[in-house]
Amino acid sequence: MTPALLRDPRLRWALLGAAALALVLLPFAVDAGLGRAWVRIIDIALLFILLGLGLNIVVGYAGLLDLGYIAFFAVGAYCYALLSSPQFGLHWPFVVVLPLGALVAAIFGVLLGAPTLRLRGDYLAIVTLGFGEIIRIFLNNLNRPVNITNGPQGITLIDPLQAGGFALNQSYSFAGLTFAPVHNYYFVFLACVAVAVFISRRLEDSRIGRAWIAIREDELAAAAMGINTRNVKLLAFAMGAAFGGVAGGLFAAFQGFISPESFTLLDSIMVLCMVVLGGMGNVGGVVLGAILLTALPEALRYAAPLQQAWLGEVYVDPSNLRMLLFGLALVAMMLFRPAGLWPSTTRRREFTATEGTHEPR
Repeated sequence: MTPALLRDPRLRWALLGAAALALVLLPFAVDAGLGRAWVRIIDIALLFILLGLGLNIVVGYAGLLDLGYIAFFAVGAYCYALLSSPQFGLHWPFVVVLPLGALVAAIFGVLLGAPTLRLRGDYLAIVTLGFGEIIRIFLNNLNRPVNITNGPQGITLIDPLQAGGFALNQSYSFAGLTFAPVHNYYFVFLACVAVAVFISRRLEDSRIGRAWIAIREDELAAAAMGINTRNVKLLAFAMGAAFGGVAGGLFAAFQGFISPESFTLLDSIMVLCMVVLGGMGNVGGVVLGAILLTALPEALRYAAPLQQAWLGEVYVDPSNLRMLLFGLALVAMMLFRPAGLWPSTTRRREFTATEGTHEPR
């Protein structure tokens, strides 16, 4: 399809409508073809897309390497769990708890960003990594002398998303279709991702987005041009953290149980890999990276029965194969597509210019 055709507004609206219809029918088609477990995997992928879009603001737009981003996910999840569970006997409505979780996560983002304003590169990565571990350890130990987070046992019986008599953890029938809990949460998560994509695209084209990109390219030059780098960087941390807080609250409502082990360093690295492999700074690339890195490990679970059927014995454990392929993918990407699978136009131009300046030896 040529760019000239894509500029036709009628064609664009037709493609948008077809994509929306496909997304509406997707969970039912997957349920019928692959089973309900894969619908749940799609739900998790949507949460990771939301996390990736938040981290993309910090890493992709502003160029601030954050290895502790999962801490904001944890803050949002625990805010929802503490205010919507028997832990404190509170059962606040989600329309209050989710925005509150985003606000608290944004405050934590500012608290992280404020002391790291002078740090760059590896030093910033180490500090953010430490911040993520501090949050996890605090959550793991805040059960003595006053039990706040229930420690390593986690918080159970978390309220689902519900309004009036309608709760997403119940099954409903409509127009001959059965809406199981995984289907209900799919549509809520999809709506949240759509809003996050819209906000990310608007931020990218705004004055704030251009200020973030200027800081990413050359912070000294950006400051010389009159950009308040301190406020703009803090805003990036706060905005990215707010996305993580919303995703955490949705995760707590979806799972009904959370514990500190759900928010480890490996999860931060996975979200960062989704952004890097998909294409930093490009919303479509982040979505692609989150889908691939969520679906691929689950698809590799079929490696064991295939080995058993073809070879009569399981020679390679699927968990080991998963990490092996993941590592090989990282190496291959850094060698052949350092800008990501679907990089932004700016980053693609930057890498092309960089490669063009290399002189032959």
